[in-house]
Amino acid sequence: QVQLVESGGGLVQAGGSLRLSCAASGRTFSSYALGWFRQAPGKERDFVAAISWSGGSTYYADSVKGRFTISRDNAKNTVYLQMNSLKPDDTAVYYCAAKPTPRVVSTIRSMYDYWGQGTQVTVSS
Repeated sequence: QVQLVESGGGLVQAGGSLRLSCAASGRTFSSYALGWFRQAPGKERDFVAAISWSGGSTYYADSVKGRFTISRDNAKNTVYLQMNSLKPDDTAVYYCAAKPTPRVVSTIRSMYDYWGQGTQVTVSS
């Protein structure tokens, strides 16, 4: 089992940047592929980005491609989401998640077994 704790959310103006972090504890961090999802009020939780155990494979939702970057530091048991050129539509609670098949990235929410509590990102226009 792995425990995930997100941080780094906040209020930012459109065009600004934020970096989210997700710290993991528990089982070996490198045993998991990781993902970021987000949920806006009244909407479903949507895929944002994912990364394999080594960081060698990444995948992004079309809506964030070219603006967001996912990365991980296995020595620090942490995954990051660098968010640039933020838009009001990026406003949501952001969640990190872990899936136990480390080499395969996935956009599918049900593939992820472990979730953090979420961190709020608000982008003002």
